[in-house]
Amino acid sequence: MDSTASEKSIIALDSWLQTPAGVYARAWEQQCLDRLTVDIFGFNAVQLGLPQFDALAASRMPNKWQVDARLPSRQPADSRLKLVSAFDELPFDTHSLDLVVLPHVLEFSAEPHQILREVERVLIPEGRLIICGFNPASLWGARQAMGRLTGRRYLPRATEVISLPRVKDWLKLLNMGVSESHFGCYAPACRTEKWLRRHAYMDRAGARWWPFFGAVYIVQAIKRVKGMRLIGPAWTKNPATAPAGVPVTNKRREQQDG
Repeated sequence: MDSTASEKSIIALDSWLQTPAGVYARAWEQQCLDRLTVDIFGFNAVQLGLPQFDALAASRMPNKWQVDARLPSRQPADSRLKLVSAFDELPFDTHSLDLVVLPHVLEFSAEPHQILREVERVLIPEGRLIICGFNPASLWGARQAMGRLTGRRYLPRATEVISLPRVKDWLKLLNMGVSESHFGCYAPACRTEKWLRRHAYMDRAGARWWPFFGAVYIVQAIKRVKGMRLIGPAWTKNPATAPAGVPVTNKRREQQDG
């Protein structure tokens, strides 16, 4: 998939988010992201893609950026700093960001692996990454698979819908450990707000009885750096536990032996 096709897919996602199903999914994602980001502390946070969606609304970090691969069509109304950049070549120093959020970026990109590698580069050790995606193992995923045969897709056109286990495997290769994951939007693939509201009870039932089959998932990962450990100051060591000095007789023996 080339960059032109990727841009068309992102535009299709922008339009789909305005539909009743898109509003339904975006509301659940916003609620979950607010709950996750409010407790992540640091200084610098970045959201990639979907400029009409504020994934960092609840974050208390002082510096927040919105990075998009397209020029903004109009002047942004919020206070987030807007940057235009390719997602696989971010304009940030290595080990400079505390939090990166990817709302449906990997599914609509030509090089999702390269994007993850670039995110791993800019994150500090113990930095956080949050990914939003559509779950193929859901009613929406089944409807999307049938739409490929009939030509009537439910979700916006994309290269592929990436499952959560596959995303976890990619993160593991980058030494990023998954700390928690969440599923939501259990209603069937309805196109009208009326029928989505009629199946609202399935959100409560699905979260309890079939929690891994929600239409949307959010996963949070932490960047791990091997070989790093915290070292306390030298004056905190107990003198009683310090290694004993070499006996004088041993020193004389060493001198005699050369």
